[in-house]
Amino acid sequence: MDYVDRIGVVKSWKARFFTIWAGQQASLFGSQIVQFALVWWLTQKTGSATVLATATLVAMLPQIFVGPFSGALVDRLSRRWVMVVADSAIALVSLALAYLFWTGGIRVWHIYLAMALRSAGGGFHWPAMAATTPLMVPERHLTRVAGLNQAMSGALNIVAPPLGAVFLSLLPMHGITGIDVFTALVAVAPLLFIPIPQPARAEGSRSTYLADLKEGFRYVWAWKGLLYLMGFATLINFVVNPAFSLLPLLVKAHFGGGALELSWVESAWGIGMVAGGLLLSVWGGFQRRIYTSLTGVLGMGAAILGVGVLPAGALYVALGLFLLAGLMNPITNGPLMAILQSRVAPEMQGRVFSLLSSLVTAISPLSLAVAGPLADLIGIQPLYLIAGVGILGLGFLALLTPAVVHVEEGRAPVEAAPEA
Repeated sequence: MDYVDRIGVVKSWKARFFTIWAGQQASLFGSQIVQFALVWWLTQKTGSATVLATATLVAMLPQIFVGPFSGALVDRLSRRWVMVVADSAIALVSLALAYLFWTGGIRVWHIYLAMALRSAGGGFHWPAMAATTPLMVPERHLTRVAGLNQAMSGALNIVAPPLGAVFLSLLPMHGITGIDVFTALVAVAPLLFIPIPQPARAEGSRSTYLADLKEGFRYVWAWKGLLYLMGFATLINFVVNPAFSLLPLLVKAHFGGGALELSWVESAWGIGMVAGGLLLSVWGGFQRRIYTSLTGVLGMGAAILGVGVLPAGALYVALGLFLLAGLMNPITNGPLMAILQSRVAPEMQGRVFSLLSSLVTAISPLSLAVAGPLADLIGIQPLYLIAGVGILGLGFLALLTPAVVHVEEGRAPVEAAPEA
């Protein structure tokens, strides 16, 4: 019997879940449009690489520092209302930006502050939504839903930048930021009317916030399969980020391409993500999700390794390899998300997901700091060779680690109580 069967939402899960899911996707679309517009506004107004680098940093740091602490609140509070408050707060930030653009009072530091606040809101929203999904979706469909999420992520990466450019040509900046306000309201509306089951806390539990926070760390530390899986995910991001952060230089310096060729490569990756996500949503993966995820890791590693050994004239082969790497990305991440959603105890999921997000995000500044000096020392293309070998090595190491291979036989989910 599915976990969701036991809390009585199977019969109506599709209508309830996908109504909320559609609103969340609309909000993500609005956020990406606004993010593109804000970065372009900074580019036009300042032309400063330092300003753009600072904007990237201020958009990243809140999720690193908020993550370990937001999860405990997500698990203590109603996840539905956490998402309502987070979406509404982000909408208010966008509304404030719209006012500043409309009055002409906008300054660069306002953009920094808005990016930081929006990022902090995301640090609460993402773990709440990730932890809500297994409370509404039958376990056997979690991998398919994760694949659909990956496909939508790829589609947004393809569609949002050109649409952002179109909106910039048609609307003033206060109009564009208004789009995010509208899409956030679209996301909030279903949450006000559709109940979401809430995990039951231990009977009589009066634990403090700090006790819950410590319990989350102890939970991950005690479950070696989960701990190793999070470690592997963090290390994979560490070896991949330096290579992909310098993709424009690879296209220009090694393949002799320009902006058009760079757009082809980025589109190939995005199309691959959409295709991989749709494939996973239809196929559902192997019966043991961990084998599906590690197949994706090995496939992605092989594709990136291929880019690392291509000769300069093989741009079209590189397009195929980036397409393959993009396809393998959802095959890797979708089952991993489904494993966590199905095996981590529901009352712990906010803490686990926020901790994972913090680890993966925190490794990015470190790997990006390594990218420039390492590329100057050995060149751009060898970074892809290193990344490919590193991913393959980590994938095979995971296959040889019993705690990882048997992670799905670990902690079983427990009963949830309907939200009052």
